[in-house]
Amino acid sequence: ATWLGLNPPGFAAQVVALAFGLAAATIFPVLMMGIFSTKVGKEGAIAGMIVGLLSTSIYIFMYLGWFFIPGTNWLPNTPDAHWFGISPAAFGPVGALLNFATAYIVSAMSKAPPREVQELIQSIRVPKGAGKAVAH
Repeated sequence: ATWLGLNPPGFAAQVVALAFGLAAATIFPVLMMGIFSTKVGKEGAIAGMIVGLLSTSIYIFMYLGWFFIPGTNWLPNTPDAHWFGISPAAFGPVGALLNFATAYIVSAMSKAPPREVQELIQSIRVPKGAGKAVAH
């Protein structure tokens, strides 16, 4: 691990940034929709995660090489070659938007989640025992 952190310098920080981008593109949208939407089903969530993961991974590998192996990149890793100037480390939010859109569209075309799942989501959002606010 020390050798990878020193050769090349900054490699560890770059890998951490890419990992956060992949997490933003795959997990974050599904968590948010799972908490705040009763209409997103498992089909939409799975499709969204796949689209977010694939789009972000492909973009990263296009510019940084297949599993970061030098010489395996398809496009030069220069700011003028990046899509709309977005660096590979910053592509996670774009993957997240694609995830949100895919999950929403697939869920709209699929059947709604079962009633008990929708009730579970509501019970998570509004805890039991919550009542009127009282004076302090």
